[in-house]
Amino acid sequence: MKPDIHPNYRPVVFQDLSSDFAFLTRSTIATKETVKWEDGNEYPLIKVDISSHSHPFYTGKQKTLDTGGRVDKFRKRYAQK
Repeated sequence: MKPDIHPNYRPVVFQDLSSDFAFLTRSTIATKETVKWEDGNEYPLIKVDISSHSHPFYTGKQKTLDTGGRVDKFRKRYAQK
């Protein structure tokens, strides 16, 4: 393998701005902000708008659309022509 072609992974904290949820993981993203984590160490901070903690699909608050009714309505409307 070629030397120095792989990215440098480091611990990073991702913080969900909508729910104030944060998690520590590894990433290659560069940032200037830092945050003190639960273990007492400082890590780079990445702020995200949505995560699995606030996304409707993962929280169970997802709204389902009545697509079956819309399809039937469309067929009725254009079947006459």
